Amino acid sequence: MSITGKAAIAGVYEHPLRLAPHKTQYQIMAESARGALEDAGLTLKDVDGLFTSGVGGMGIVSLAEHLNLYPDYLDSNSIGGSSFVSHTGHAAAAIAAGYCNVALILYGSTWSSDRFAIGTGGGGGSDPPEHFESTYGPTTVGDYALVAQRHMHEFGTTGAQLAEIAVTMRKHASLNPLAKFRDPITVEDVLASRVVSSPLHLLDCCMISDGGGAIVVTSAERARDLKKKPVSILSAAETCYHTSAGMRDLTNAAAKQSGPKALARAGLAHKDIDMAMIYDSFTITVCVTLESLGFCKKGEGGSFVQNGRIGLGGELPINTDGGGLSSNHPGMRGIFLVIEATKQLRGECGDRQVKDCQLALCHGTGGTLGLRHSGATLVLGV
Repeated sequence: MSITGKAAIAGVYEHPLRLAPHKTQYQIMAESARGALEDAGLTLKDVDGLFTSGVGGMGIVSLAEHLNLYPDYLDSNSIGGSSFVSHTGHAAAAIAAGYCNVALILYGSTWSSDRFAIGTGGGGGSDPPEHFESTYGPTTVGDYALVAQRHMHEFGTTGAQLAEIAVTMRKHASLNPLAKFRDPITVEDVLASRVVSSPLHLLDCCMISDGGGAIVVTSAERARDLKKKPVSILSAAETCYHTSAGMRDLTNAAAKQSGPKALARAGLAHKDIDMAMIYDSFTITVCVTLESLGFCKKGEGGSFVQNGRIGLGGELPINTDGGGLSSNHPGMRGIFLVIEATKQLRGECGDRQVKDCQLALCHGTGGTLGLRHSGATLVLGV
């Protein structure tokens, strides 16, 4: 079933706090829900679809109780950081199918306040494949470092090229009053920061913060009569990538499958996209994702991000809010990709506004690049 033009984003809200020890996860989500519904000109009474991730078990039922909602449609699909990009597509499909009329997508996290050191500890998880890997004490940053090492070995990518990504994200963050880190940095600063897992330096890695946000999706027809300029959901695609029974390619990402499908479903080409929101857990994530999406050839990601191409005023501005490298990263960042893209398409980003922004692509990554991860791609337009 095609979702093109059938549903639209009617409201968004990004929680302003990056450290919130005085709030719970549910408080952040409730405040975000209130903000997004106010943005859309709707109320909780209008909501009949509820989407969330990162609440564990049957947490979505507890969340519904917290909000005093009795939704007709529930989705707590959890595929890591890409979950909320995926949820936006699922919400559009549910609305097109008549399962719900107003979908509320929520995320909230206090991982920084809880001192949850994301990806730094070994031990692995409970999934069967991890039983064979946890013995060796892998870490998330170590797994991404393997991808960076391989990319450098195979294609000649340099640390300075990856550092350009971090520098550009910081430039964008300097224009975002909500961003956690706003002081300028240089390529030299990135390369001089301590090595966390070779070849990745501290400034190649995303931060850990608290945060949350909300998205309201409804039918295109209803959205036209609401408070804000509607942002049309043109297409969506998702998939996963894994070790391929031992024949994996560390330099491929799930975006290789979901990206081209999302563009084809929207009837668009790469050259049509005005800006992109790319999950930036690490600088190498951006490099590999841009290649896998098809914005450049495989192995050319390092040169593609140089010379201002991904900055404001460049050919493909990305992560105009500052990304996970400089704005926020509360554990799963996908919802912020959609929020920022929506604001850009509505022309609400002030000093960081992309000129004449009509089409945006969001791509979320969940899990670990190079091992097993999910990918979700969304194309939005006005």
